[in-house]
Amino acid sequence: MDLLMTAAGLVLLVFAGDLLVRGAVALSLKLGIPALVVSLTIVAFGTSAPELLIAIQSALDDLPGIAYGNVVGSNIANVLLVIGLPAIITTIHTRECETRRSFLQMIFATALFIAMCFAGPLEAWHGAVMLLALAYVLLDAYRAARAARHAGMEPEDELAELEDAEPDMPGLKLTGFLIAGLIGLPLGANLLITGAENIAMRFGVSEAVIGLTLVAVGTSLPELATTIMATLRRQADVVLGNVIGSNLFNLLAIMGVASFFGPLPVPEGFLGFDLWVMLGASLLLVPFVAGWTEVNRIWGIAFVAAYAGYVALMLVAQ
Repeated sequence: MDLLMTAAGLVLLVFAGDLLVRGAVALSLKLGIPALVVSLTIVAFGTSAPELLIAIQSALDDLPGIAYGNVVGSNIANVLLVIGLPAIITTIHTRECETRRSFLQMIFATALFIAMCFAGPLEAWHGAVMLLALAYVLLDAYRAARAARHAGMEPEDELAELEDAEPDMPGLKLTGFLIAGLIGLPLGANLLITGAENIAMRFGVSEAVIGLTLVAVGTSLPELATTIMATLRRQADVVLGNVIGSNLFNLLAIMGVASFFGPLPVPEGFLGFDLWVMLGASLLLVPFVAGWTEVNRIWGIAFVAAYAGYVALMLVAQ
């Protein structure tokens, strides 16, 4: 029953988040907000809505292990699984990708988050620092997008980059999407947190381990699906951009906002192990971001094996 509750919560979060994003994008375009701004704000925040609701609900329920585990575990899974599994199917051609700047921002965000954890428990001032860093990242992305637009991107091309954008969506459908998303997200988060907490109690594992594994992998499934499709279409820039962007938002936006619902004490073991695994996994992307090599099947198998080893080590140490 607890597994069903957790699974139902995950499914509801994914679908509600998708409906909220599509409805919000359509509403913004109807109001005349440029697609460029929509892609940098509403879509970016909307796709992270499930993780955000989980973090907030965990903070309110005094289960910080799930909040930390969800973010740290998702960032680890995003690199080792979301890149590793598609690479087993076919090589991800990363030599021509222009993701160096955003990758450096991700490494900075990771280092900042680790520093905040050592200065924890996370409280409002930690969140304010992380949100200021996020504001800089968004401003930098906006400037880069404007430069690309002035270099030749047409408004139609810009609109086409918004996945499932429906600027002419009927008002009734738009309202239904927004309402379903706003109701479904907190309901899904509540189901998932309740189920995860019960599983942790039943099997004698900490909520941090549940957050690092079950919850983290579940909330990374949308990124995995996107990455597999982008790999098959030979869109390596989308693959790396998806992972880097998701990791940035997980650290700065999700934990930044959740910190205002704190204090969030750092779970035992995170400072000595899990945070450094997250940093190490992020640094594994250096050869691919720098264009030294491509993510072939051997790398994919190595990444997935590394993730399996990490999970096994956690369960043994539990």
